[in-house]
Amino acid sequence: MDKFDQYKRLIRLGIAGVEILIETCFFAVVWFGLYNERMRTPFENKGNLMMVGCYIFFLTVFIYMYGGMKYAYYRKGQLILSQTLGTLIANAVTYIQIIMVFGMFPFPILWPMFALFGAEFLVILVLNQISDVVVRKIFPPRKLLLVCDLDHKDHLLRKLSGRQDLYEISKCVSAKEPLYRLKMEVRNCDAMMLYGLEEQKRNMLLKYCYERSIRIYVAPEVTDILLRGADKVHSFDTPFLLLRNYGPSFEQRIVKRLMDIALSGLLLLIASPFMLLTAVAIKLEDGGPALFKQERVTVNGRKFFIYKFRSMIVDAEKHGAQFSSKHDSRITKVGRFIRATRLDELPQLLNIIKGDMSIVGPRPERQQYIDEFCKETPEFIYRLKVKAGLTGYAQIYGKYNTTPLDKLKLDLMYIETYSLLSDIRLMFLTLKIMFTKESTEGVEDGQNHA
Repeated sequence: MDKFDQYKRLIRLGIAGVEILIETCFFAVVWFGLYNERMRTPFENKGNLMMVGCYIFFLTVFIYMYGGMKYAYYRKGQLILSQTLGTLIANAVTYIQIIMVFGMFPFPILWPMFALFGAEFLVILVLNQISDVVVRKIFPPRKLLLVCDLDHKDHLLRKLSGRQDLYEISKCVSAKEPLYRLKMEVRNCDAMMLYGLEEQKRNMLLKYCYERSIRIYVAPEVTDILLRGADKVHSFDTPFLLLRNYGPSFEQRIVKRLMDIALSGLLLLIASPFMLLTAVAIKLEDGGPALFKQERVTVNGRKFFIYKFRSMIVDAEKHGAQFSSKHDSRITKVGRFIRATRLDELPQLLNIIKGDMSIVGPRPERQQYIDEFCKETPEFIYRLKVKAGLTGYAQIYGKYNTTPLDKLKLDLMYIETYSLLSDIRLMFLTLKIMFTKESTEGVEDGQNHA
């Protein structure tokens, strides 16, 4: 183990603590100097401590939720985005709190909050610039032994090449190598990454690395993910894991549906002006219809028509269904914009109100694609254990061009560890991916998406 590795969490918390402390000091200046003085009866000690304490709480929760504390894990740009979004939402919630504190008095002025956010954004930029240099020096890239099925070697190396700040591939070894050879190879590395190994060999390597405290990254199989949602059973002295295998419980589905109706109705009301402008822009560009509907599949294989704003030319699929490629000529100018900003998805709020979809869940696929994917990955059908969603785990942690197997694994992680809290968290995280270009990447030319 690297001598600093055991302190990584403390270092992360320390840097995040400095940022939260500085931002809180700025808020205290704004609160004491502007807002508190404008109240008919200004707060004294306890009231002021409550406002500052709430601000610290909001900052910590939202910055943590967006991954803004993951130094030495996220790139600098991702950290800046995460911390900026966390701070922005914390400020918005705090401003609502200030309005409630003022009660029936004149509406609190907004410009101090803009000034506060501007100062905090500068702090975020400067602190990340400094911490990036420090963290890279303390935590250099790990020397990684990649053990994989050589058919997937190029695919994995391409992914890993995008994170040279974290990993340095020292060697790539075939998963077919004998166990003793793999044990010898890992001794010269900081960590091992396993992908596509035969189960018994993988389990032996896991035990070997566990015994010697060697870091190991494992691509989970579908059964591994199913076990994550299992309950511990202690009916007697032999431990068991119970897999109920029916997805969210009846009570969870009821609460989820009520939340879907309330939130989608509110969002539809807020988004209606943007939806009207989008429809007009599409109509003006080529005179075609603003909306299009397409048959998709939701829970238990039930079919429904999904609504979206049209982002492609009319009759884009006259030669048959096909995925959108990275430089797809069928996408219109307005279409590129509404895809990048996710405005094309807004009509699906109507699907949610109708009950065809949920706000959070696996993205609905077409039956044709499900049939194709199931030929290679029969377990792909497991995604239909829950209702399809407007946003989902695979949309937040994957990309448009993520392979079906990886999408399945991501969606199963959501299904097997479902909770209302996870839904709320994923809703907030959806705001972040709206600013992430990679999540809308088309399929590369020649890429076998299925």
